[in-house]
Amino acid sequence: MEIRIGIVNAPRELSFESAQPAEELAEQVQAGIASGTGILRLTDDKGRVYLVPTDGIAYVEVGAEESRRIGFVG
Repeated sequence: MEIRIGIVNAPRELSFESAQPAEELAEQVQAGIASGTGILRLTDDKGRVYLVPTDGIAYVEVGAEESRRIGFVG
C-alpha cells in the first residue's frame, strides 16, 4: 500500500510502500500526532524507518490495498 505524506514548505511529498493494513497505519499516524513527542515513526515494506516531525505534516494519504497482478498486463 502506498503512503504519501505532505510536508509543510516542501516542494515534494514523502512517498513509500508499506505492508501494514490501512486501518493500522491510520491509527499509528493518529497516535503519533497525538502523542506529543513531535516525531511520527513509520516503517516501509523493506524495513527502512522514516521519522517525520509532526508539526511539519500537511497531510497523510493512505492508499487502498492492491491485489497482486499476475501475468501480462496489456
